[in-house]
Amino acid sequence: MKIGYPCINRSIGCTANSTFRLANYSEHRLIEKVGNNLDCLQKILEFNVENNFLFFRISSDIVPFASHPVCTFDWIDHFKKDFVSIGSYIKKNNIRISMHPDQFILINAKDENIVKRSIAELDYHCNFLDAMKLDKAAKVQVHVGGVYGDKDASIERFIKNYNLLPQHIKKRLVIENDHNRFNLSDCLQISSRTKIPIVFDSFHHECFNNGETMKEAAILASKTWKKSDGVLMVDYSSQQGGKVKGAHAQSINMGHFKQFLQEIAGLDCDIMLEIKDKEASALRVHKYISRLETI
Repeated sequence: MKIGYPCINRSIGCTANSTFRLANYSEHRLIEKVGNNLDCLQKILEFNVENNFLFFRISSDIVPFASHPVCTFDWIDHFKKDFVSIGSYIKKNNIRISMHPDQFILINAKDENIVKRSIAELDYHCNFLDAMKLDKAAKVQVHVGGVYGDKDASIERFIKNYNLLPQHIKKRLVIENDHNRFNLSDCLQISSRTKIPIVFDSFHHECFNNGETMKEAAILASKTWKKSDGVLMVDYSSQQGGKVKGAHAQSINMGHFKQFLQEIAGLDCDIMLEIKDKEASALRVHKYISRLETI
């Protein structure tokens, strides 16, 4: 079981998601920001290895405007050595990598222009992972998308558009159950017809399910992963008190997390802590798990 956190490290004094306004776009500014972001990504990975966090979600903003028509610069070629170097570090230290584009990625949209923009964004993410020469266990996760008043039709559109995707996207794409539109059962329906793996979001399952226990649901999701995909990815969080349903916790609730571990005991998975204070909560979790391993 690998433990990780998403995108931002608040301890090392740099950010791997530095961007700029579209109105200020220039190749010089792009090169400057991407260079900074890659340098910081390397530092985050080094911090993570030092603290035994071997699962990390890379920010989608690491190459600003990569999928936008304004960006015609060959950033893959320009930073080729950096990508290979970072990828080698990831593989050497057996780090699991994922990416998670924003929720505007809607490959089941009714508007074909939205679908085209979504595919362009997925193309960028997969090209980024390919540039680091990572195997297909490095995944790009998305939500199924919108319901648009007809869930069955929306699922059909997802399946249709997924089947039209190029192979370099298909091999990395995974879907996750969400908290109010497409639950695990809906995702399983899609997976049964496309063989797309399902990231199991435990918090979303608490919010929206068909009565499956946490263990039952996690096992069902795990069965959608082939050996070449790696083990099941799990997103973990809990409810932030006083916030709307589905709001992620600011800090880890260790009582809730311990209960979750008990519920999925024996299941092989990697856990992404979607907790807002990032590595601070990850450090607490790792300390707890380390104590368990010495018992």
